[in-house]
Amino acid sequence: MKKVQITFEPDRKTAEVDQETTLLEAAARAGVYVDSVCGGDGICGKCRLILKKGAVKVEPTRLLTRDEIKKGYVLACQTKAKGDVVLEVPSESREEKRKILVDKDAHRFRALYAPLKEKVYFEYHPLVQKMYLELPPPSLQDNVADHVRLYHHIRRQRKAPVMQTGLKIIQILPGILRENNWKVTATLGMRGGTTEVIQVEGGDTTKRNYAVAIDVGTSTVVAHLVNLNTSETVDAEATYNSQRIYGEEVTRRMLYVEKNGPDRLRQAIVKDINNVITALILRNGVRLNDIMALVCAGNTIMVHFLLGLDPAQIRKEPYISACTSPPPVRAAEVGIKINPRGLLYCLPSIAGWVGADITAGILATGLYQAEELTMLIDIGTNGEIVIGNKDWMICCSASAGPAFEGSGVTCGMRAAKGAIEKVNITEEGKIRCATIGDTKPRGICGSGLIDLLAELFTSGFIDRSGGLSSHKDNRVREKNGEMEFVLISADQSATGEDLVITQPDIDNLMRAKAAIFAAISILMGFLDLEFEDVQRVYLAGGFGNYLDKESALTIGLIPDLSLEKVQFVGNTSLMGAKMALLSTEALRVCYEISRKITYHDLITHPNYMEEFMSAKFLPHTHLDKFPHLVAGREDSWQRKRKKT
Repeated sequence: MKKVQITFEPDRKTAEVDQETTLLEAAARAGVYVDSVCGGDGICGKCRLILKKGAVKVEPTRLLTRDEIKKGYVLACQTKAKGDVVLEVPSESREEKRKILVDKDAHRFRALYAPLKEKVYFEYHPLVQKMYLELPPPSLQDNVADHVRLYHHIRRQRKAPVMQTGLKIIQILPGILRENNWKVTATLGMRGGTTEVIQVEGGDTTKRNYAVAIDVGTSTVVAHLVNLNTSETVDAEATYNSQRIYGEEVTRRMLYVEKNGPDRLRQAIVKDINNVITALILRNGVRLNDIMALVCAGNTIMVHFLLGLDPAQIRKEPYISACTSPPPVRAAEVGIKINPRGLLYCLPSIAGWVGADITAGILATGLYQAEELTMLIDIGTNGEIVIGNKDWMICCSASAGPAFEGSGVTCGMRAAKGAIEKVNITEEGKIRCATIGDTKPRGICGSGLIDLLAELFTSGFIDRSGGLSSHKDNRVREKNGEMEFVLISADQSATGEDLVITQPDIDNLMRAKAAIFAAISILMGFLDLEFEDVQRVYLAGGFGNYLDKESALTIGLIPDLSLEKVQFVGNTSLMGAKMALLSTEALRVCYEISRKITYHDLITHPNYMEEFMSAKFLPHTHLDKFPHLVAGREDSWQRKRKKT
């Protein structure tokens, strides 16, 4: 076969390979790192190269745009050289870019351990288990069918009154039993009250039993690889939901589906899930066939997208979802690449606008069994609020938009390397910022935006309505007819441009915080409760422990309560999914939660707009809702404003 020479820029490394060798394999032989999350299956789109010289043979792909193809972009795993070629490895495909994703974003979102003060425990009994069996061979005295023999010996080790087996397993069972001297491993999965024999393998394979818990968020997809034998969380991975190209908010994505069908949205989220799973197994030496189950939690619309369901009716009165409690299905049915017979479990949702992520959050925090009145606030693209205890629970949802996730803001960005996550304006007017990775700032992420809004208010740069006021300080300026505040000058930023927050940005953040607080206020009013009646507040979401409680209170994002009552609980959606994965009892409780809780619809609430408009002030139009905040900080605010 003809040999060709592949040269990789900017390192000038070369490899001589057969003409039928992919560029990804050639890069590996040349000692050149090219990012490839999917391991060369052509499903992640990470292994991008730019063709500088020569001709190549390219397999069709949807992962490159027309503009990228015109610029010479190719996927290394789907491309072969026709002759000698020169290629450039762009920055996004180099090793340092991958480290940003894994080391920064994944660590921030993955929340490997629940930071709960009071742990929630369930009996360890995973949804999928492996069982090693040494069966006696049949005889004239013991001549039951092979699958009956298998059932008998499974039932000797566990209670399984109702069992089933797929036709494919029954077809191959006689051969596997006899080829392995009747020593086999059966993989058992729970499907409701039925125990299914998912697969039968020769010999003892019980040590290789893994599953993945996944938080399918509107903005992020976070996955934990779990060893089902030990309950250990082996590793975690996170990525950003690629459905965002169809709209930042779920309503825009729903509109796209109404016009074009659900398939593209399903393909997008399935690709993301496959990518994070592939990254996990490659890093940890796990075989794809050893992944026997996935448990997913997400809002109702995201679960609809994942399963290819039409969510159109959720958007229309009376707001009905196609399904709130999907049964377990083969992961392969939706395109997820694990063991071909592996099961996909989606936790039950509560209503069209309150999903399985909240069911999981209630489970993880133990709110459903709390003695005291407890509130759960999940801050994300949608803000969900739950109030209750072991006797009753009620919930609602408000569309906050993606502003707190850094989207729709001029210099907003996701929580990645270079994102400003902490902001402080001193009494002398000096600005102090902390960035993720301690590098030059590239933008501002959600926690930094909340800090900035609070600091601008307490320093007098914005008034209670959020309006940027004319100020002697040259950091407040007018540009293109809009007021803006310069947080970081161009010479101090990684982008070489000023990092600013504009008046429209502030207005966007004010609307987001108002939507969440209005939902809290309406729910409390509906229950005829005062904020003082709440004994504990759990703050959940991607902020983790990075959100400053003082700043959140200052802008009126959370109620005027003692901050000692407020506890960050991180990604409770993922925690709950993992708990359900590791315990059939936890999964049963999830279904109980979804049936027990009451959903309060804000869409038709007569006072919602009034409450929303009142909350669009700092901290609120009615300061009597924040008596402790105002009394404790008014003097310090005045001093700070005078100095700045």
